[in-house]
Amino acid sequence: MTDRPPPQPATARRSPALTGHLRVPGDKSISHRALLLGGLASGETRITGLLEGDDVQRTAEAMRAFGAQVDGAGDEWVVRGVGNGCLLEPEAPLDFGNSGTGVRLAMGLAGVYDMVTAFAGDQSLSRRPMGRVLDPLRLMGVQVEATPGDRLPLTLRGPKTAAPVTYRVPVASAQVKSAVLLAGLNAPGVTTVIEPVHTRDHTEKMLRGFGASVEIETGAGGLRQIRIEGQGRLSGQAIAVPGDPSSAAFVVVAALIVPGSDVVVENVLVNPTRTGLFDTLRDMGASIEMLNRRNSGGEDVADLRVRASELRGVTVPPERAPSMIDEYPVLAVAAAFAEGETLMQGLDELRVKETDRLASVAAGLKVNGVDCEDGKDWLLVRGSPGGRGLGGGTVETSLDHRVAMSFLVMGLAAESAVTVDDTGMIATSFPQFADLMRGLGAEIE
Repeated sequence: MTDRPPPQPATARRSPALTGHLRVPGDKSISHRALLLGGLASGETRITGLLEGDDVQRTAEAMRAFGAQVDGAGDEWVVRGVGNGCLLEPEAPLDFGNSGTGVRLAMGLAGVYDMVTAFAGDQSLSRRPMGRVLDPLRLMGVQVEATPGDRLPLTLRGPKTAAPVTYRVPVASAQVKSAVLLAGLNAPGVTTVIEPVHTRDHTEKMLRGFGASVEIETGAGGLRQIRIEGQGRLSGQAIAVPGDPSSAAFVVVAALIVPGSDVVVENVLVNPTRTGLFDTLRDMGASIEMLNRRNSGGEDVADLRVRASELRGVTVPPERAPSMIDEYPVLAVAAAFAEGETLMQGLDELRVKETDRLASVAAGLKVNGVDCEDGKDWLLVRGSPGGRGLGGGTVETSLDHRVAMSFLVMGLAAESAVTVDDTGMIATSFPQFADLMRGLGAEIE
């Protein structure tokens, strides 16, 4: 298990108008998948714009342990893959630190191989349940030795030959879907995933890009069936990773709530399965323009111009949750500055993130004077326009990077300063966060 470094607290204060242009780091979801598939494919994969946060570095290390050659040089990373079906057995446990996406996708990719693979993580990741990925792997013949509750550390022993499955994902989860599809790459025949609602689809798009045979069928009520033919050849590709909308979210909300702000965030991924936050903020009255819309490597990309706006409370329907599941903490901050009530529903997935993210957000709001209530799968925030009476508290982040960044954003527009108890884990997804925000005029120390 990874040792925990000493905490690095930070404080954000009411700031002057935020102005300027910036780029956020590459999308984390696409970065993980580019390394995983590049390491599995035959030949060379060249990746530009890769997120170089700790989470993605852990995936790079794992692919090296599986036999791939992974070299990062400036803006370009070069991956020389082993070929589909040819992963090597790692000599030691794979330590994924705080990366839930990395560990779950790697379990799918390697778990079905006829070898033994051990997985570990930090204190936070070791609390998170892995059963939703392990259950379909068990159906494919994988033997699992796990810490009680299907938690890390755990060991997977793959079968001689994996059994293809038809698996209906019990709850909307791009990670579970992706893990099963990646497992299907090393199983003979066709593996099918059925998902009740459309979750982020980067895995399907990238699998096709690398040459996998993938068929997608959308039926009544949005039910999707994704079929992948196993044991095919994957070929190295050139991948340009666009900016991460989950990282852009913090800049966008800060620009909306700090009076007078006018900010352009360049080269942001605007895949429709990832833009739920931007849609919701527009419903709240936000001025967010998508400029220079274009297609890059099969993904929709745009520049976002964001201007300070007077927000009003809305009800966010549960069906929007899959397209913005990581953005609810910063949406809750935006709601704290809006006129009226904002009700967010369908948030049960937040109970099993880096922390019980819903509880952490509600506690952080309350300690900073926000009137809010939370239930099993919902959060209600009563806003205070202009940030009147807000701030003055210290937020317990519980090792959650999104909670830490969200409450630093709150401090930029609240009446009193907001302190977070630790910012060290921000390096997992957005290492340049504080520097980029300060470059726009934000007062974070």
